[in-house]
Amino acid sequence: MRETVVVTEDPKSVQPSLDRKAIKQTRKKKMDRILKNKYLYFMLMPGLMYFIIFKYFPMGGLIIAFQDYQPFLGITESPWVGFKHFIRLFTEPTFFMLLSNTLFLFALNLFIFFPIPIILALMLNEVRIKMFKNLVQTVIYIPHFMSWVIIVSISFVFLTVDGGVINELIAKAGGEKMNFMTDGNWTRAIYILQIIWKEMGWSTIIYLAAVTAVDPQLYEAAKMDGANRLKQIWHVTLPAIRPVIIILLILKIGQTLDLGFEHVYLLLNSLNREAVEIFDTYVYTAGLKNGQLSYSTAVGLFKGLVGLILVIGANKLAKKFGEDGLY
Repeated sequence: MRETVVVTEDPKSVQPSLDRKAIKQTRKKKMDRILKNKYLYFMLMPGLMYFIIFKYFPMGGLIIAFQDYQPFLGITESPWVGFKHFIRLFTEPTFFMLLSNTLFLFALNLFIFFPIPIILALMLNEVRIKMFKNLVQTVIYIPHFMSWVIIVSISFVFLTVDGGVINELIAKAGGEKMNFMTDGNWTRAIYILQIIWKEMGWSTIIYLAAVTAVDPQLYEAAKMDGANRLKQIWHVTLPAIRPVIIILLILKIGQTLDLGFEHVYLLLNSLNREAVEIFDTYVYTAGLKNGQLSYSTAVGLFKGLVGLILVIGANKLAKKFGEDGLY
């Protein structure tokens, strides 16, 4: 009687070959997807190269925040001082002044400026006369393309004591001229008004695009339930654009200590410095202007870390409440 021998493969030897085959198939699918969308990747390259060259590559220079950097010695030869510059920053008498000014101006941005483009987008969406709507959009967009030098100069022409339009009107009305540009409280008000004027229209574009993408059937269903226009905005439009609002809010929170140098620097003078001096202008005046490169880098690194922590925290908080977040 002949015996039959059944040869079975060892599962351990089969498994690696299956894994390699699966990996090859996955790589092939990825490559096919890349080749299929090659033109999209080509379009992505300039933006990607910009961030690599101007954003990520210079981050290597942050090491000088922990050195007593001397340009003629270079990064490799400059002496290491550890957290000396950070200790100096936190122990400076001006630190709490800078922190309070920066947080106050950020609060003005968040609670006054941030809601205005949302409200404006909702109002423009209700306009039915297309010509009037386009005219309003064009007028409010134009200031975005002006530099801060022009914006501040126009404000100076209107508000200066010597020949300012507003002060001349006050004087003709029998009042006393006011130092708008040197009074700290007035400078803060001017700061947020200038931001509203310059960026209000441009920020509206995003919200207006989100509003126009809302499904019209939702409005029809709301009408059938007896909702008027105000209730439709509250119960349909705002919930529909809430993800966009949340994402932009998270990005805004990340800019807590990064309010921009040029705008505030143009408003600064010796009389209002204690009210509007922020970290951005301090880096220039105390760091770069005096050649303290390591110290100014330490201040910039502190700002960046605070912004990163706030973005991560805000994103986690948004996800906790059921929103999509940034990532």
